[in-house]
Amino acid sequence: MRAATRLAPAPRRRRLGLLVGALLSLGPARLGAQQDANAIVGRAAFAYRSLTALRANFDQLIENEMIGNSESKGVLVQSGEAKLSMRFTDPPGEAIVIDGKYVWVYTPSTTPGQVLRLPVPSGGPVYGYNLLAWLLDRPAERYASTYLRADRLDDHTMDVVEMVPTVPDMPFSRATVWLDRADGLPRRMEIEELSGQRRTLTLHNLRVNPPVAAKTFTFDVPDGVRVVDQG
Repeated sequence: MRAATRLAPAPRRRRLGLLVGALLSLGPARLGAQQDANAIVGRAAFAYRSLTALRANFDQLIENEMIGNSESKGVLVQSGEAKLSMRFTDPPGEAIVIDGKYVWVYTPSTTPGQVLRLPVPSGGPVYGYNLLAWLLDRPAERYASTYLRADRLDDHTMDVVEMVPTVPDMPFSRATVWLDRADGLPRRMEIEELSGQRRTLTLHNLRVNPPVAAKTFTFDVPDGVRVVDQG
């Protein structure tokens, strides 16, 4: 004689049904969010590759537990991956310029009387200066992207995505990027560097494909300043 099947009390069955339904829904929800993140970052990479130039005002915050925080601001101009200009208004007169051959780093507030000159590496963009290129150059091959949330910045709707490197020799452990839904381009990047330092670069009044004078990417060494070659 077959034993009778015992059913759980109705309230318990309802609770079990709700729990099973919730567990089953986690997989597709996570997959959907992951697909959204990949699509959003892919759109950003395509928008970035389509640019001939961009210009934006920037604010930069560097947080370091050992030496404290530092803030700066100025104007960023980029032409492709090979040329970049960051001219600072605070601290005034400072500059980081990539002319296609060299990187010039002039920061008299911390290293007075000298400008560093580094050769542009042939293997890729220069981290620390061309953050856009590092994040949006072949992101599907270099990062695992996760959608975090929607946000607002400068009256624009943003998708906030976390990007974690999946390849070796990357100089940061993760990046959180605010991507504008209107044009797909980044407006804020929070970079967690391997040293433990955090760098946040925020772009305002971004203009795409503006006319750019060639002298924008020329660094004129000030009188009395010596050039220190690195690398």
